[in-house]
Amino acid sequence: MIYDFDRVIDRSGTFSEKWNTKDGELPMWVADMDFETAPEIKQAILERAEHGVFGYSFVPDEWYEAYINWWDRRYGYKMDKDSLLYCTGVVPTIAACIRTFTEPGDNVLLISPIYNHFFYAIKNNERVPVECPLVYQNDSFEIDWEKLENACEDPHTSLIIFCNPHNPTGSFWSKDDLEKVGKICSRNGVTVISDEIHCDLTEPGVKYIPFASVNDTNREISITCIAPSKSFNIAGIFSAATSIPNKTLRDKVSKALSACEIAEPNAFAIQATVAAYKHGGPWLEEARKYIFENKKYIKEYIAENIPGLKDVSGPCTYLSWIDTRELGEASVGFAKKLRQQTGLWVVDGKAYGKAGEGYFRLNAASPRSMVEDGMKRLKAGAEM
Repeated sequence: MIYDFDRVIDRSGTFSEKWNTKDGELPMWVADMDFETAPEIKQAILERAEHGVFGYSFVPDEWYEAYINWWDRRYGYKMDKDSLLYCTGVVPTIAACIRTFTEPGDNVLLISPIYNHFFYAIKNNERVPVECPLVYQNDSFEIDWEKLENACEDPHTSLIIFCNPHNPTGSFWSKDDLEKVGKICSRNGVTVISDEIHCDLTEPGVKYIPFASVNDTNREISITCIAPSKSFNIAGIFSAATSIPNKTLRDKVSKALSACEIAEPNAFAIQATVAAYKHGGPWLEEARKYIFENKKYIKEYIAENIPGLKDVSGPCTYLSWIDTRELGEASVGFAKKLRQQTGLWVVDGKAYGKAGEGYFRLNAASPRSMVEDGMKRLKAGAEM
């Protein structure tokens, strides 16, 4: 390993949301890493900062080429330049799409448990979140196809937010899964927003499949949201993209992004993105290996040392999804009690919808010493 992921970096004084903690607390909640980003990204930002003039930026060809080449090289999916739109973030883009493709009171379908900010985006825009809960069987989470079909048949449902790979369960969707989702949605006139922000963070040997790459049907009904933010730990740079092959959908989204003033890059967004996708591959490969060794350690530690808990995470994302339901009544408010009693800060699964009740989400993207500390605190909390 040529990168030091074991190094503990003091993030105090950086206005870190993750580390806005009380003394003695260990935050393993919000989805950012405790690793320094790839050195090539850091260098690109430093060189831009040295220039000293930070005016408005445009989106150059290099930005488009970086996205196109990365997805083509890694996933065999060739995006057209015309399909790509710059945006400041995935969640703002999803909120803009909700306003564009639905009316107040309409349903927006979610395969839950799912990222909590999707609920906020839906409710804050006066739409109705409708959950289609995943089913846990055969040691993995699977889509309930009958419930998905029924939900899509509702005339008040014209939009689904789909997570590929899935946050928070870490589930991997096969080509067959993606094809089925596309068929059901196309048949019922439902547009698919595919959040693929965690796409690069899969267990070594596992490669995600872009939703739009499966077939022409999926391409024509989908709006794919992508970004280097999770993969390279640069979420605070606010740089993302959406790929929309269908021109009618793309024109509507383009107008929505401009109307919401989220279609222009800041002074560092282009440089950071281009550096990530052109030069960050070796760093990412080492980070993935490190993260999934952490996830393996967490799963084994819980299985061997903490009766009543079960790690049911899939092979994607740097997030662990922990089942507490065997604790019975003690599972209610477990995350809150865990923080109060041990200082370990995780996210209560109910934040991700009704299907998340009885679980919690834990971030494994930290130096091993911090992960080990977290497991000791988790064991202590489960025994109280």
